[in-house]
Amino acid sequence: SSTRTNQRIETAPTKVEVLDAEEMNEESSVKPATISGIIGDISGVQIQQISAVSGNSDVRIQGLEGRYTQILRDGLPLYDGFSGGFGIMSIPPLDLKQIELIKGSSSTLYGGGAIGGLVNLISKKPATRQEAIVTLNQTTLKETNLNSFFSKRKNKLGYTLYAGGTHQNAVDVNKDNFSDVAKLSSIVFHPRLFFYPSPKSTITLGYTFTQEQRKGGDMQVIEQYADAIHQYFEKNNIVRNSVELLIDKNITNQNKWQFKSSFSHFNRSIEGADNYVKAAQLDYFSEFSYVLNGNNKSWVLGANFTGNNFKKLSGDPLYFNQFQNQTLGAFTQYSQKLKGKSRMELGLRNDYHFQYGNFLLPRFAIFYQINDRWGMRAGYGAGYKVPNPLTAQLIDYPIQNILPIENSVNAEKSNGYNWEMNYKIIWNNESSLFINHAFFLTQINGPIIATEPANGLIYFSNATKPIVSKGFDTYMKLALEDWSCYAGLTYTVAERKYLDSNQFMPLTPKLRMAGMLTREWEGKARFCVEMSYNGYQYRLDHSKTPDYLFIAAMVEYNVAKHLSVVANVENLLDYRQSKTESLFTGTITSPSFVPLWAPIDGRVFNFCLKYKL
Repeated sequence: SSTRTNQRIETAPTKVEVLDAEEMNEESSVKPATISGIIGDISGVQIQQISAVSGNSDVRIQGLEGRYTQILRDGLPLYDGFSGGFGIMSIPPLDLKQIELIKGSSSTLYGGGAIGGLVNLISKKPATRQEAIVTLNQTTLKETNLNSFFSKRKNKLGYTLYAGGTHQNAVDVNKDNFSDVAKLSSIVFHPRLFFYPSPKSTITLGYTFTQEQRKGGDMQVIEQYADAIHQYFEKNNIVRNSVELLIDKNITNQNKWQFKSSFSHFNRSIEGADNYVKAAQLDYFSEFSYVLNGNNKSWVLGANFTGNNFKKLSGDPLYFNQFQNQTLGAFTQYSQKLKGKSRMELGLRNDYHFQYGNFLLPRFAIFYQINDRWGMRAGYGAGYKVPNPLTAQLIDYPIQNILPIENSVNAEKSNGYNWEMNYKIIWNNESSLFINHAFFLTQINGPIIATEPANGLIYFSNATKPIVSKGFDTYMKLALEDWSCYAGLTYTVAERKYLDSNQFMPLTPKLRMAGMLTREWEGKARFCVEMSYNGYQYRLDHSKTPDYLFIAAMVEYNVAKHLSVVANVENLLDYRQSKTESLFTGTITSPSFVPLWAPIDGRVFNFCLKYKL
């Protein structure tokens, strides 16, 4: 649905990779509290943990930092700036129908922030049959999850309801007196009501409530008490309230319009041994779009308004107490069918930011069907990113040390290019092979860089030369009756051209491979093994990290008609960064944590009971 025209994935000019309902179902039994694991299994995508204390992570695509990835929920932007904190870590897979991923610039339909790519989370919708799923999960890492999902449609009314909670005890895996897994208590509540006033109209009203409490640091402080030596901790209290309204109207079988709007309030307090800050961000978004589909061509027209307001509520002084972003945009996309299944797209977006001015974003994409087995794609897209001091960086800087953005700092602008070849062969209804090989190049001009001088205060400035990320991404999907196999390889050269030497992008593996093998006995059992290889990376001090291999395995067995049991192991080889180096420097009282480039939680087993109606 991210293309808005309901084109088939195989022939759409924009490449969209989809993790479907079956994969969401599997992940809800393996990692019920978060979608970070399943997104990180895709070639070209890296989940980067940016804090050893809190566990905060972001999504990096094609070697670019997480701030260049746009996260959407049903096409609605909810996770950016201050409100992006822990966003990807608090979305449960049981609530999702599928995840749609676009690598590279996708600015025409969703704004300039999707420089590296976008992740669109598609919520489940009700069917006429009652659906009920309840899962109970326990891990050897002292995590307990209870999740439930219910849905049903009857006549002109329908509903979906997700409710779940997680309790995680703090764990010191490497026995250095600091938590490698933070203490966590969270609940998520997401009801949605569906109204069908006519066969061609749908009105969706949703509400999401998320509450989290995370505490990491010195294990004695977390579990017992602080004293003169044991003082360090970080405690995050998060409350997120979001409402959404979507109205879909099919005028004919091919033409439709949609209105969608969201309003989200994110409240977060950050407490340490000698600091406390409480702040909130208000995010709002409204859009009207019209899709006109013909036999050989289609138009997408739309306009939207988006904004956010940050405000400090209480606590220690900050160098900025409030700021806001507001953008008014209009977009159009024209798609023309060519010979056979070939198709071309032309897009143009114009955004007006109330502080940084006007941004014109052209886009071009084409899919060319060479024959029944071979196809080719190529595309170009422009993007931009306005300055925001609270956008996630490679290092999780303390908010009280961040300086406001100077008026002399300009927005980042990007140009992204892609070219790829596809090969597909189908032997029968149950056997097929698909291979995709893509080249990519993204250049970010005037990149905004964070600098930390000796006084510890973080300031931002535009670099005089660009960031360039280039490489290739290859993956293969093979289905042979009850067997399926996925293998992906990504080679990335990401460089900061504004540096005289050591231009490489830190904490970015040049070579990354991922693979998965699955065997299914229909109605009885399912087995899956996953492997990923991460090549060497450069630390911030320019030294190289070792490469490492990550292996996971899962088996699901249906013990009764509606009841199944799942056993899973993550990081089977127990590879941890702490086996190579200490995770902190300094003293117990005043530690400084090193940037993370590998897992720190070690081998984890989990067991899940699932009831499904």
